[in-house]
Amino acid sequence: MKITSFQASLAAAVLLTVTWLAVPVSAQTQTQPAAPARPVAAPVPVAAQPAPAVAAQPNATAAPAPSTAAPAAAAPVVAMPGASSTDAVVAPASEAPKAGIAPAMKELSPWVMFMSADIIVKAVMIGLAFASLVTWTVFIAKSIELSVASAKLRSALKKIAEVRSLAEAQMALGTKEGILPSFLAAALREARMSAGLSSDAGIKERAATSFLEIVRAEQRRIRIGMGVLATIGSTSPFVGLFGTVWGIMNSFIGISKSQTTNLAVVAPGIAEALLATAIGLVAAIPAVIIYNHFSRVTKGYLELVSRASGAAARLLSRDLDRSHGGAHSRAAE
Repeated sequence: MKITSFQASLAAAVLLTVTWLAVPVSAQTQTQPAAPARPVAAPVPVAAQPAPAVAAQPNATAAPAPSTAAPAAAAPVVAMPGASSTDAVVAPASEAPKAGIAPAMKELSPWVMFMSADIIVKAVMIGLAFASLVTWTVFIAKSIELSVASAKLRSALKKIAEVRSLAEAQMALGTKEGILPSFLAAALREARMSAGLSSDAGIKERAATSFLEIVRAEQRRIRIGMGVLATIGSTSPFVGLFGTVWGIMNSFIGISKSQTTNLAVVAPGIAEALLATAIGLVAAIPAVIIYNHFSRVTKGYLELVSRASGAAARLLSRDLDRSHGGAHSRAAE
């Protein structure tokens, strides 16, 4: 009886031991496939469990299939070549395609911005470009005109520096046209029209009035085009600013329609608007500089004109004194 009880106790102990060994192994094989929640550098084989445990639980490895589907939705699974479906490597989350990134903005060259601008902004840009063209045309034309006029006047003054009368001065200059021949012609005309008058002061005064009219006419002629430069230099920045304000207003209207404040959406319109201000400054700055340059050059040329007027007045005074001296000598004889 004791032997039978001992055998029954031994059999129960062996059965409990086998059960205790089998239950942890089956639980480990059920929970192990759910572990790869973070990136795995190399596949981990599952065949590390004892063979009796796997045999005791034949369906344990099939159960974790639903648990592996959840990590696959969060991060892409990259299958390794030559590995089984359970040895897949989870790719890092940073390698996933980034969604919501704005496409590359188009190239914003000045020509592209001009072609994409509003019709009003285009008109402003074309007007400012035309104003800049006028500025440089006036610069070239006035530079040639002032240099030629100054050279001719200096040459004429050198020619009459040693003459003694108006007639000799006219012979020295010939039939050339210019400001100095105009002064000589006005002096001779006044002397001829005042023949027989004994008041030399009246003749000189009338001749000086004629010279002043010639000088004023020359001032008006030589300043032709400078008013255009002054207008362009003073108004071009404001015209460009008008185009900028109009373009930015259209950009804000586009923002309200698109219901977005993305910089890639609003930047092209604002850049097109600012281009109008840039063109306005490109037209205004050279106009102001060229105007100041011509003001100095014109002042120097008008000083030469004053010298020519004084030379003609001196020749007229000599002729008058010479004529009165001959009359007095004849009266003395």
